[in-house]
Amino acid sequence: MTFNVIPAIDLRGGRVVRLKQGDYAQQTTYAADPRELAQRYADAGARWLHLVDLDGARSGNLENLAVIQAIAGGGMQIQAGGGVRGEDDVQRLFDAGVHRVVLGSVAIRDPELVAGWLAKHGAERLTIALDTRHIDGCWTLPSAGWTESETRTLDELAPWYAARGAHHLLCTDIERDGMLAGFNLDLYRHLADSVPLLAVQASGGVRSLDDIRAAREAGAQGVILGRALLEGRFTVEEALIC
Repeated sequence: MTFNVIPAIDLRGGRVVRLKQGDYAQQTTYAADPRELAQRYADAGARWLHLVDLDGARSGNLENLAVIQAIAGGGMQIQAGGGVRGEDDVQRLFDAGVHRVVLGSVAIRDPELVAGWLAKHGAERLTIALDTRHIDGCWTLPSAGWTESETRTLDELAPWYAARGAHHLLCTDIERDGMLAGFNLDLYRHLADSVPLLAVQASGGVRSLDDIRAAREAGAQGVILGRALLEGRFTVEEALIC
């Protein structure tokens, strides 16, 4: 099965940014223009690009849609989310050229609605994003850009979606996101054992090529690469080779 190396661009106010542990008050803004950065990743050989509308994730509106649409015309396959709350949002992203829509807060709050979208659009057009924070022995699922608490857990929803035909699962350990601390390999081993039918994308903390290799060995079928690429710890070409 193909292992996907997926560069990520987080958007806030139309600019390339990174947050630490999902904290909007801990933002680093990068000089790169998002469209130029996306083109550099495409020229380096990346087949997929992960786009996050951070404004939308918190507000519930697609606030960076124009930038996403501009990037989607650049040749890579686009996976994008942040702010998707209803069917109209899903369709607007498809119309903008997005290949797979990422569903986060709505996937946690309204699983039945998302199950209907899976049936309508097919498992290859949607990625379920269950970003998680370990609290008191439980993998919790914050929503709204990781700013609000929810009652459902990762171990409840991941198997639920697998049973309803989902194929792509993006899972970020929030405590490691933007921290360059390495992937939480125990989390991805757990998902590989508990939901083997899901193609898991590992996200949060990658700092080296060894982390990419380790995620693959832990059972992940893709990695999301953000800050490590922006700060030059390795290149897209090196990540694809490893």
